[in-house]
This record gives sequence, C-alpha cells and structure tokens, in this order.
Amino acid sequence: MLARLSNTKALHWLGRQLLNRDNPAGYFDPLAEAINPMWVQEYTPARVENIINETADTKTFVLKPAKRWAGFQAGQHVNICTDIEGVRRTRTFSLSSSPLLWQSEGQITLTIKRLPGGLVTNWMHDALQPGDVIGLTEAFGEFLIPEPAKPVLFIAGGSGITPILSQLQTMAAEDYRAPVTLLYYVRTQNDVIAREALQALAARWPALSLTIIATNESDEPRYLRDSDLETVAGIKAREVFLCGPKGLMDLATDLLAKRGLKEKQMHSTFFAPPAQASLDSDQLGGEVTFSNSNLKVGSEGDANLLEIAEAAGLKPQYGCRMGICHQCSCRKTSGIVVNRLTGKVSGPGEEPVQLCVSVPQGPVALDV
Repeated sequence: MLARLSNTKALHWLGRQLLNRDNPAGYFDPLAEAINPMWVQEYTPARVENIINETADTKTFVLKPAKRWAGFQAGQHVNICTDIEGVRRTRTFSLSSSPLLWQSEGQITLTIKRLPGGLVTNWMHDALQPGDVIGLTEAFGEFLIPEPAKPVLFIAGGSGITPILSQLQTMAAEDYRAPVTLLYYVRTQNDVIAREALQALAARWPALSLTIIATNESDEPRYLRDSDLETVAGIKAREVFLCGPKGLMDLATDLLAKRGLKEKQMHSTFFAPPAQASLDSDQLGGEVTFSNSNLKVGSEGDANLLEIAEAAGLKPQYGCRMGICHQCSCRKTSGIVVNRLTGKVSGPGEEPVQLCVSVPQGPVALDV
C-alpha cells in the first residue's frame, strides 16, 4: 500500500507543482486506484457493502469507509464524489445511520431518494452495485442532538427523515430521557422511509412519540396544521429540528413562531440552496485579489467568489456549492463581501468567508 504522506507546507507546495493538488499523495491516485480503489488518498474511499430498497424511489446504501475516515455526529452530512461518464461529480447527502454503527462495525448508511432528472441520484440507483467504491469527504454540519438533553420536536417531510433517523437511533441507544416527538409527513403511506425502524424505536423507547401523516391520500392535500402542533406537550420548551421540502419548513417555521417559539429554538437543514436574499446589485462587484496566486480579477457583482476564481482559471476547493459544507471557506484579508443567501454584510478586515455564497462589495483580497 502507498504510504500516506503527512500534510506539511512543503508537501502542499510539491503537490501543487505536480498536479495542482494540496496533497501530493493524490498525484499517485490514478495508479493506486487501478490496483486497489481503497488506497486512494485524495478522498476517503468507501466500498458499497449492501443496497436496501426502502420505497419505490428510495434506497439505503450501506458503505464501509476506509479506516482513516474520522467518523461523524448524528445529524451530519457528507459529500460523496464519483466519476460519471468521465466527469467527477460531488453531491451532499445526510448520514442515516447512528455513529454507533461506524464505531462498532465500521459501516455507515446513506438513504437516498431518486430525484427526477437528478444525475447523481439516478446513477446511484441504477448503476451503483455492492463492491463498487465511491469517495467520501469528512462529515460536517451543525444539525446536532441537544446537549444537555432537552425536549425535542422533529418535523420531517419525505426524505428529510434521513438525518433524523441518525439522531433518533443515537438518542434511543443513549437512553435520551427528555420527551421526543416526531411528526413525519409523506405523500402516501407507501412513501414512508424506514417505517419498521421507526415503529421499532417507538415501541422500545418510551420517550418517543411518533406520528406519520400522509398528505396526498385524500381529495384535499393534508399538510402540517396548527392542530398537529397542539398535540405536542410543552411545545414552547422544545428544541425543534426541521428537515424536508421548503414549503413544509416555511410553514412549520411560521406556525411555530406564532406559538411563541424563538428563532434560536428552531434548527433546519437543507440539500438545495435556499432562496437568495434580495441584494442591491448596484452596490456589488469590485476587484478581487487572489493573493496566493498573484492574480487580480474584476467583477460586476453577478457572480460569487468561487465562480470568479474558477473563471480566472483557479481551482479552489469546494463541496456542495450552496453554503452548507464550508469546504470552500478561506481567509479574507481585506474588503467587504455580502452573503447572497442571508444578505449579511461582512466586516472589512480578516475573517473566514465561504466562496460559494459570497459576493464582493468593492475591492476584496483573499488567501487563494
């Protein structure tokens, strides 16, 4: 097996000179992959151990990552990377298993719904087989179980149940004592993901109250109602975790706010970009200095910093490209940027920024 090289400044420099890589071990990856794909160093390889059909359009992929993978916390995500028709593709998915499975068996699960027109999800459903190897990044995300334990309300829609499955399994195994309620909305009862696992959890874990609601089995759609929240005991004291379609999350946030819950009590996660903030385009744009590359580029305010860098021929690291994973974060040394998702304006000095959601507002200098 190829020795894994340590990450030093000198080795980073060597990697850049060889093949524009921070990790020079990645230079040898094509050879290593041809011999054994689990030897690849640029990402953590994970072998497909099993594939389980959950519903007509959802599968659970049981993966065994290389031992060097650092593990995860319940509720976090990973980026997977794979080559489809010769092009490297990266997508973000939540982990649906408990960290206890990784700790005891060295396995993890990703529960993935086929998306109409989705390049990666369709490929995973149609082409990925046991024995195949895909790439994983390290886990990320702040959609985490409260510590210390507090009463919790989970509201999930469709495949938004996946990170919550990880949390529920972990909480049950750790005998989480505070009350936990799950309101799970699906189109029909045939669309329930992990029904048996959820029912088994509710049967053996007294703290859990489970309600599954089908939204499209009657003449009129049956969405989240205020009366559903009325059934949640002590709702004003709950920490609320939301994951699902944007419409459900917006409705839940509005109903919860009307019930007096504060913004800091509500936690949400998403796998598609939220709506962008309304920005004054006349105030955006400016010269961007990429200090490490000795390059200056003008911008008109119609592109984020990642797009500007790529248009200039640079290849900064990135992951989800929608503000979730923070893999594109770098140090801004001067200037002001605006977060195109939140509209928040940065300070003028040194601070980390996410390239994929930041737009310059005047001259900006970056360590890229």
